[in-house]
Amino acid sequence: MVLEYFTPMHILKIVIIIAVAYVASKIFEIILTERLKKRKRERSVIIPVKRVFSIIIYVIAFISILSVFEIDITAAAAGLGITAIVIGFGLKDIISNWIAGIIVITGGIYRIDDMIRVGDITGRVTDITIRSTRLKTYDRNEVIIPNSTMINERIVNLTAGRHELISSITFSIDYTCNTDKAKQIIEEILKKEESVVVDEKRKREIRFIVKTKGWATGIETLFWINRPWDEEFIKSKIAETVKKEFERKNILPPLPDGMRKDRLKPGK
Repeated sequence: MVLEYFTPMHILKIVIIIAVAYVASKIFEIILTERLKKRKRERSVIIPVKRVFSIIIYVIAFISILSVFEIDITAAAAGLGITAIVIGFGLKDIISNWIAGIIVITGGIYRIDDMIRVGDITGRVTDITIRSTRLKTYDRNEVIIPNSTMINERIVNLTAGRHELISSITFSIDYTCNTDKAKQIIEEILKKEESVVVDEKRKREIRFIVKTKGWATGIETLFWINRPWDEEFIKSKIAETVKKEFERKNILPPLPDGMRKDRLKPGK
């Protein structure tokens, strides 16, 4: 009879196994939470990792309970092994994403609110789960990328927790125009823009790289911004403001000789 197995000793052993599994799960949760908090990991990251390891602990507890009832664990394990292989082939992508998720979460490669570049996609990390990473691009599209892909792709962390990003815009002007004057105009506009960070003590400076090619002079401008997720909009606003000021101060875009002479005629 089934009741023969539920002796007071068996019940006591089962209670002890379940209690040990519960305590072990809680201890692991506390240790994991503290370790990840030191690395400034968010709760959305802690929960999926905790679940995975809790499952492992309770599976071990279940096997221990089988041994209490003197069930042949070897035969059961062999059967579970064959089943696991079959299931493994069907769920290999999911398992791969889980393993990659643990690597991403514990490795500190990136975290929520970081701006990262994965292949041709650049966006802000809005969520990290055990299976995937969610990015929001500058045009407000959400991209969900499997963690196995994140591990295999080249990842560039543009902010690394700083919430500040170095950005750049290249302005092209005619080679006959005064480059210093153009740089001064750009710098004045950047310093007035609230999204641009200028702090020499923290090496947040505005820098220029000037290159001349043909009848064009390119002025690549490097500067820091404090809203990385709005980078494209900030750059667009700055570019538009600089263009208007260039026109007002007669800083010409690159022009062929014929057009340049016409533009420089008195009254133009």
